[in-house]
Amino acid sequence: MKDINFDELEVGYDVPAIPGMDEGDIQTPALVLDLDALERNIKKMGDYAKAHGMRHRVHGKMHKSVDVAKLQESLGGACGVCCQKVSEAEVFARGGIKDVMVSNQVTDLAKIDRLARMPKFGARVLCCVDDPENVANLSAAAVKHGTQIEALVEIDCGAGRCGVTSTADVVKIAKMIDAAEGLKFAGIQAYQGAMQHMDSYADRSEKTGIAIGMVEDALAGLKAVGLECDIVGGGGTGSYYFESNSGAFNELQCGSYAFMDADYGRILDKEGKRIDEGEWENALFILTTVMSHSKADKAIVDAGLKAQSVDSGLPTIYGRDDAVEYLKCSDEHGVVGDPDGVLKVNDKLKLVPGHCDPTCNVHDWYVGVRGGKVEVVWPVSARGKAY
Repeated sequence: MKDINFDELEVGYDVPAIPGMDEGDIQTPALVLDLDALERNIKKMGDYAKAHGMRHRVHGKMHKSVDVAKLQESLGGACGVCCQKVSEAEVFARGGIKDVMVSNQVTDLAKIDRLARMPKFGARVLCCVDDPENVANLSAAAVKHGTQIEALVEIDCGAGRCGVTSTADVVKIAKMIDAAEGLKFAGIQAYQGAMQHMDSYADRSEKTGIAIGMVEDALAGLKAVGLECDIVGGGGTGSYYFESNSGAFNELQCGSYAFMDADYGRILDKEGKRIDEGEWENALFILTTVMSHSKADKAIVDAGLKAQSVDSGLPTIYGRDDAVEYLKCSDEHGVVGDPDGVLKVNDKLKLVPGHCDPTCNVHDWYVGVRGGKVEVVWPVSARGKAY
């Protein structure tokens, strides 16, 4: 991204912080990244993928940040980025990411036209297909702009959303892509999103086993008609160890591992431990300030609904072993239980959001902190890119 001239910005009006200031002076509510924890998470996943002979295509919908994606490339060896919307993908392609997949269907003609122009930004561009009629429109747009779109056939392997469910349909669409001018058949997309947050490791393993069986059958069907897959993609933070040891997948698409949120953190690993107690570290926080303590047993903070998403549950309060607990929220206020009266007005708390993806999407900036000092301030580059 273009360097930001902080001399031209004012804290509180333009940005929540500037590099060099104390962590305690960050304006709240703000998204704060623990850079040490973030870098350890990124390196750990990168090392895992490499050790298992897998590529890792990071999921940009989680952080919507070109800067974080570039860190995942440089530190974690990421091969590229997944996006869910064309507008999101355009931000990453313009920001210098060279391998950009829309891991979703692109069917609207205007969006297809934009997708076909994206290779002119210097990026490899991919999307998913589950409808034979979509192939002709993708092809026409690529031919019109003199570009190439790579397409994967999406398999519905249990999420119940997009994707075909039979090998016959996979082969049919793949053959159409392979024959279409301006398109290139790139492989299979098989992400099982519905089971990522199942508490039990055994339950997640069982669901992933079904997906692996569908992928193996599809690969055999494609091979029988002479089609090979460059990408067999899937695998999330809750299942990557299954796909990477399957012998069928070659690309992981994990996102939340880098930041870790409260909902993902509660799921259990093979030993029955929460994954945020050893596997991954909390690196993303909503920094919030106590703005009122007029009620003896409650503190009111400035992080309410407009600072976070609570679709997956309320945030947890990080780094405390007392009875302080985030209880509920309205638009602009969070109610924190403080039965022992230990908090004071202007105290700051670090909240672990319930769901990182939509929480990040309501903020303009990440404030990266190391050793109690603000080191970087990064824009949430693709914030609001939902079309």
